[in-house]
Amino acid sequence: MALDAPVERRDEVQIAMGNGNGVAPSQPSRPAGRPTAAAAAAPYADRRLRLNPNADHKPEDYSDVRGEYAPAVYSALERHLPPSLIDADRDVKLHFMRDILARYWPQGERNKVQRHREYRQRILHLYKPLHEELYNMHPSVFFLPTFLEAVRSNTEECFRSIMTEPIPGVYSFAMLQPTFCEMLLEEVENFEKWVHAMKFKIMRPNTMNKYGAVLDDFGLEAMLNQFMEQFIAPISKVLYPEVGGGTLDSHHAFIVEYGKDRDVELGFHVDDSEVTLNVCLGKQFFGGELYFRGIRCENHVNSETQHEEMYDYTHIPGWAVLHHGRHRHGARATSSGLRINLLLWCRSSVFREMKKYQKDFPSWCGECQREKRERQSQCVKATKMAFLRGSGGAAI
Repeated sequence: MALDAPVERRDEVQIAMGNGNGVAPSQPSRPAGRPTAAAAAAPYADRRLRLNPNADHKPEDYSDVRGEYAPAVYSALERHLPPSLIDADRDVKLHFMRDILARYWPQGERNKVQRHREYRQRILHLYKPLHEELYNMHPSVFFLPTFLEAVRSNTEECFRSIMTEPIPGVYSFAMLQPTFCEMLLEEVENFEKWVHAMKFKIMRPNTMNKYGAVLDDFGLEAMLNQFMEQFIAPISKVLYPEVGGGTLDSHHAFIVEYGKDRDVELGFHVDDSEVTLNVCLGKQFFGGELYFRGIRCENHVNSETQHEEMYDYTHIPGWAVLHHGRHRHGARATSSGLRINLLLWCRSSVFREMKKYQKDFPSWCGECQREKRERQSQCVKATKMAFLRGSGGAAI
């Protein structure tokens, strides 16, 4: 089973600690005058990260820090700082953590991110948008009134009033205005023609799709970040709290294209997201149904599907399907026409960090829960058998 991955993975840095400790590289000698963050951090260069996080420590706010890592990465890593450094100035801690991250993030990955950043900057400098109004959030132009009213009410009752839930964790609802769908389709087509004319190499959405485009690459990142924060996060906070639905802080947004001269179908896989929004933009098509086969953790991603987990979803232009990123799914062949969908992979760096320390079975994995119920059943049976044997012995 394939695991989709985005082109850029700046919010998923894995900190390799070996035996649980990472050592910061040596710092330059302290210059005269006011000490820099590098100089101030030098006395701590031989300190090791804590194996277990300091649960009682409240990390600094790094929301203003820009760069290769999401702010939540620094907040999470700060809990692992050595006791001698944890109460130091924020700049000192930030410098120390950046050194740690730079040391354990492979140079090849850093180069890849840098190349993608340069590619994106070049496009943003040269590409002239077709529909300028797409690049700023206009809720009444983008969304249907029923969807807007539900989000503004911000209650589970209102969310569920506009949705259907055919199987647990999969929600379908009318979302986008037809004019927005048309504008976005025209913008993507315009961008693809421009890329071809400029002889650029277009970055595809992931390893499984050979057609489509990453929307963030040509200027829609800020608008789509608002899209996630203001309209998806409130719903996810209510419907997906167990996977960080209330702490979504980054996204990967892209268009996929299916048809006779495009990708025809999509294999069985899970998404690199906590929550996935999939909206059909059009055009005219037959086939292309999504099939769902149960939510699974990493340990059970290839386990069998239970009958009650099977569901096929038929796309309708303007309608969205919202689901858990680890919900196994695929797309059947689009037999005719052209189907184009907007995908928004929503992620939580906090959830991903905390997941590393999870000791119990995930409450959201269908197979984990099935195994848990089976163990409980076996335990009850064993207890009954022991009781019966004890009762029989007493009677004799």
